[in-house]
Amino acid sequence: ALQRLRVPALIFVNKIDRRGASCDRVLASITERLTPAIAAMGTVRDLGTPTAEFVAWDGAERTVPAHLLEVLAEHSDQLLAAYVRDEPGVSPRRLRRELAAQARRGCVHPVFFGSALTGAGMDALMGGIAGLLPAAGRDAAGPLSGRVFKIERGPAGEKIAYARLFSGTVRTRDRVPFGRSGARKVTAISVFADGPAVRRDSVSAGEIGKLWGLAEARVGDAVGVPPPGGQHRFAPPTLETVVVPRGPGDRGALRAALGQLAEQDPLINVRQDDARQELSVSLYGEVQKEVIGATLAADYGLDVGFRESTTICVERPAGTGAAVEWMHEDGNPFLATIGLRVGPGAPGSGVTFETGADLAGTMPPAFFRAVEDTVRETLRQGLRGWEVIDCAVTMTHSGYVGKHSLGHARFTKSLSSTGEDYRGLTPLVVMAALQRAGTVVCEPVQHFRLDVPADTLGVLLPALTRLRAVPRAQELRGSSCALEGDIPAAAVHELRQSLPPLTGGEGVLECSFDRYEPVSRAAPARPRTDGNPLDRTEYLQRVTRRARIAGGERRETGA
Repeated sequence: ALQRLRVPALIFVNKIDRRGASCDRVLASITERLTPAIAAMGTVRDLGTPTAEFVAWDGAERTVPAHLLEVLAEHSDQLLAAYVRDEPGVSPRRLRRELAAQARRGCVHPVFFGSALTGAGMDALMGGIAGLLPAAGRDAAGPLSGRVFKIERGPAGEKIAYARLFSGTVRTRDRVPFGRSGARKVTAISVFADGPAVRRDSVSAGEIGKLWGLAEARVGDAVGVPPPGGQHRFAPPTLETVVVPRGPGDRGALRAALGQLAEQDPLINVRQDDARQELSVSLYGEVQKEVIGATLAADYGLDVGFRESTTICVERPAGTGAAVEWMHEDGNPFLATIGLRVGPGAPGSGVTFETGADLAGTMPPAFFRAVEDTVRETLRQGLRGWEVIDCAVTMTHSGYVGKHSLGHARFTKSLSSTGEDYRGLTPLVVMAALQRAGTVVCEPVQHFRLDVPADTLGVLLPALTRLRAVPRAQELRGSSCALEGDIPAAAVHELRQSLPPLTGGEGVLECSFDRYEPVSRAAPARPRTDGNPLDRTEYLQRVTRRARIAGGERRETGA
């Protein structure tokens, strides 16, 4: 993952004080299984004893470690030429500079040894972090740019946003723009300095701060101008489970707690099914259930259980479909005309929305935004209840009633279009167009890599076939074998459970999301949690009921 994301990294090998410790064995294993581009940054004295000590190479010695010169020469033509000619000009200081340059580019990974228990090697490691990894820029006077990377709650339940600033400065009482929530006033600031966070009046570029006052902040929100590199993309969760409170009166508290956990980790995608009185969350694996359960118990005092995990599928448009709802026609109770065309989009495009060129200026921009936002919300549940992806939506028709279009003042307030008309009508049009286009239900497929003893392939390969896994590459390395291929996400958990007995406990499995493919069996459906716009009568009854309740609440409050 570090190589794929091109992240510079050091390697720290712990427990040099343990009996049986072997630096050479660990270095050989790193070279074989991770990368050969490593440089041991010193030697260990009294290895495997409580007095073990790491003796770092700091570039001041007169002799140059041969292994270091060989590794660095792989990425430097000048250093390679000097190495081949055995020039005396390759000084330790030059080698240190070249090591720092290559480590900052992620070409070489320095390896440090030590013991977290005794503190051996800690000074060398900290020195390597400061001297061999790239430093962050510190333009405190530049435009404000940062990223929220963590959310927590204070003792009184107030939200605290952890943010790293790449540029600019935030001061107490500044109004800070972030995410899509507009600007909010920062009420307090703490800055991490030499360990703990301390209260300050400001946090500047190159620092990490805790910000109070950003009540709508979520993990991943940009603070000010989005930092370079854009938003990180994470693989989608492939499993979901229903969270069940054990206490009969804890359902409301569980809903609030999961909402707060979603602020800290938006990828758990809390989903509420009012009809079944159920709350579900998305998962990357079964272990995440234990993490969520322990967090709910420790932070919220809630004892919960989990139902069996199920696979999260998606839907893709099978073709192109269009639908129009005309104002004052076909039982349309909304003061709006909407026409939409739905069709397949580019792979990985999500949902794209555009307005037909001939619709420009035909109605207020706020109404177009209401349609687009509702289209995206509606497509979170397709014809079979799964999120619709790789879908292109085009608005083909529009119409509205303006406040001054009826010619009589006493009608202009009650008979003019509002955003609610477009939010209410859009789901019906989207689903009608989607029904004409049709959808294909697709399941997540993971890419797997297995490191197993070669003599276990005879029993492992039939097990992979039974789990619908498709091996695509195989590499024998001595007594071990590396096997790569694809497997449906639904079968990964069973593979993890069966791997130890099949490989004598020596198998190592690594999986990552790869793509979605059409299901090879009967297409599964997921219970709907929206107003069911596939059933026009049921949907309009729900919308009318909600509007009636909302209207009563406004009258009671005098709004």
